Amino acid sequence: MERLTLAQIAAWCGAETALDGTVGRISIDSRDVDEDTLFIAIVGERFDGNDFVADVLRQGVKAVLCSRDCGADPRLMRVKDTTAAFLAIAAGYRSRYDIPFVGLTGSVGKTTSKGMVYAALNRRFKTYRTEGNLNNNIGVSKTLLQLDGTYEAAVIEMGMDHAGEISALSKAVRPDVGVITNVGTAHIETLGSRENILRAKCEILDGMAPGSPLVINGDNDMLAAYRNDDHRLYGFGVSGENLYLRAEDILSDAHGSRFTAVCETGERTPVFVPAVGLHNVYNALCAVTVGHLLGLGFDEAAAGVADFQTEGMRQNVTEIRGMTFIEDCYNANPDSMRAALNTLHTLGTGRTIAVLGDMLALGDTGEQAHRDVGAYAADMNCTALFTYGEQAAFCAEEARKRGVETFAFDDKDALRETLKAYLQSGDVVLFKGSRGMKMEDVFQGLYKEWNQ
Repeated sequence: MERLTLAQIAAWCGAETALDGTVGRISIDSRDVDEDTLFIAIVGERFDGNDFVADVLRQGVKAVLCSRDCGADPRLMRVKDTTAAFLAIAAGYRSRYDIPFVGLTGSVGKTTSKGMVYAALNRRFKTYRTEGNLNNNIGVSKTLLQLDGTYEAAVIEMGMDHAGEISALSKAVRPDVGVITNVGTAHIETLGSRENILRAKCEILDGMAPGSPLVINGDNDMLAAYRNDDHRLYGFGVSGENLYLRAEDILSDAHGSRFTAVCETGERTPVFVPAVGLHNVYNALCAVTVGHLLGLGFDEAAAGVADFQTEGMRQNVTEIRGMTFIEDCYNANPDSMRAALNTLHTLGTGRTIAVLGDMLALGDTGEQAHRDVGAYAADMNCTALFTYGEQAAFCAEEARKRGVETFAFDDKDALRETLKAYLQSGDVVLFKGSRGMKMEDVFQGLYKEWNQ
């Protein structure tokens, strides 16, 4: 973060202060402050930053932004909502930078798409991006405040769990290019319908200037029918109509996918993406499209995509003892489960085995959603399905009806031991489940035993 005056910070967030001087740091963690810090007392679900104000004042912070009466110290600034104030400060800070900003949202694949867009742009520009999945109000605020004058472009991921959230984030980021990767069923429990999810995702336009481009997945049923007279839509896909960029001649193996990107102008560009699965072809198309809109040649953008590296626990492919393991344990919902099973089917030349944990936070739709995944595993000709968790057992039940060999567990150790005995050279094995299920415990346990 570049230095800011306290007067400027107060003006951005609507606080009153008579403090002079500047700060070089903003922190919401009372354990990470010094004499050059503005501490913002965020109120969360499990903590209230206001409770730590006295402590940080004793540590000698330059100033504190709080939301209740915390005493009469002259370093205190007060606002009604510190989380909203944090985003307002970040929005003000973002306004100092005249570089292209890409704002990206979607039901699934946001973080991977962000990574590929970053890889494409970073080929020419020094590009900043959201780290990990810091994509809510707090995360976006932190991200924007990490910018400095050395960056030439920025890719900001925006998530949501309720209507209105992306609108606020977009107004802070003010994207020059917007991206909606897809509209699926994530958050349907709170939003009620896919139509409502589409409306929530389209809030990304609220912070964009009229006429600015919106890049969308033109194969997604909800987005393919979307129209907006105020923005030019750039669709990418494989089979949709009126696409700006289309993938043809797709070939995939355990190392990634190759295809030809064909622009509506007729220009053709070979692309290699070092990530498996059709969904990553879509992510690569998205990245090449964004790169081209920001001035890169198609070849240059494609070369950037080839440099992409996966983040965290998102679909790493590991080969051990003649077997291929697809480690995709960051999160799961019905859309990402189907995409992962597609990948398993694509890579499998022999036996294909899915090891699936519960998809969490699906509410009343949970049982049917898990049954649908089990049916899809059968459609993808899975040799065997191993499940962990109460809800995932419905996957096994439905797949068993369709002739798939199934094993359902409520104990990871038992699952691991049964899986270890079942596996043989040539198998392709997928591990996937919601983050809370920690399905990585299973394959990490296997690797540890095999390496002893």
